[in-house]
Amino acid sequence: MPLDLTRITLGVLFIGATLIACFWIIGPFIPAIVWASTLVIASFPLMERVQAALWNIRALAVAVMTAVLLLVFVIPFWLAIGTIVEHAGQIVGFVRGLETFTLPTLPAWITDLPMVGDKINETYEGLRDLGLGDIGPKLVPYAGRVTSWFVTEVGSLGLVFVQFLLTMVLAGIMYTHGEETAELAIRFGRRLAGEKGVAAVRLAGQAIRGVALAVVVTAVAQCVIAGAALGLAGVPLASVLTAVMFMLCVAQIGPTPVLLPATIWLYATGKTGWGTFLLIATIVVISLDNLLRPVLIKKGADLPILLILAGVIGGLLAFGLVGIFLGPAVLAVSYTLLQTWVGSAEHPLTSGPPE
Repeated sequence: MPLDLTRITLGVLFIGATLIACFWIIGPFIPAIVWASTLVIASFPLMERVQAALWNIRALAVAVMTAVLLLVFVIPFWLAIGTIVEHAGQIVGFVRGLETFTLPTLPAWITDLPMVGDKINETYEGLRDLGLGDIGPKLVPYAGRVTSWFVTEVGSLGLVFVQFLLTMVLAGIMYTHGEETAELAIRFGRRLAGEKGVAAVRLAGQAIRGVALAVVVTAVAQCVIAGAALGLAGVPLASVLTAVMFMLCVAQIGPTPVLLPATIWLYATGKTGWGTFLLIATIVVISLDNLLRPVLIKKGADLPILLILAGVIGGLLAFGLVGIFLGPAVLAVSYTLLQTWVGSAEHPLTSGPPE
């Protein structure tokens, strides 16, 4: 039977036009859908345990998990974004202050430490000779541009609030119908590529779970400890610095660019005790990043930190705020599927038990 090329071409065009129209219609909701899907995939096993503890009542479990998402994910992001936007001028002014700032001399108790005191003092004096006054003027234009770009990307805080509210509504719906949605995704994968498609869907979910847990939970834990330490030490604009730290931690840069200058400032103003306290807190926070993140990321999929870093930064540049989740999730899924496809010749892919 000869192929009817006209019929096939028209059919493909109709399907393509329908898909484009669908994406056009749901375009305003895509950021909220991505956020909600990422959060639900990452936390659905926890929701099942909560449901089991609440007499197996799904409605109660959904209410509890929605409240947890508000406290752990949405509120930190909302506070961080609002604080940065509100104090954008002060952030630039803080960087501008580096033009006249000079590093103080180290306290005597540090230079007098046996065996390491002289080495620490020699390294520190080398940093003093470099001069922050030479670096400050170069950083000011970039600080202004980065801050302005961030405010532009975030846009209206009211719009961000609406996106967060919509995310919570969608997350509650997804929690309620989680099993049906997962079954639909598995059936879609089986329809595309049989059992390998099913395994690919499961691996994609594991990759998304690993990214969400590793990036956001670690950032929240670090900023809670670091922000409390900044407040107790009496560092000015502690809330602003905590918001900046949160975004830096999400971007996988870490809190050091904020905590180290704050520690130096405390020593420079004669607050040696609080400077030492903040220095110890800095070491704890940095260590937490190396201890907590590997544990959380392996709960999803074993992903390289470089891949997460590229995904967060690239996603933020390409898609705005939602790219913080979307970027690493897309790269993680692609990396996991590619790794599985490369190894499928020697180790055939199996679907395994449901997660």
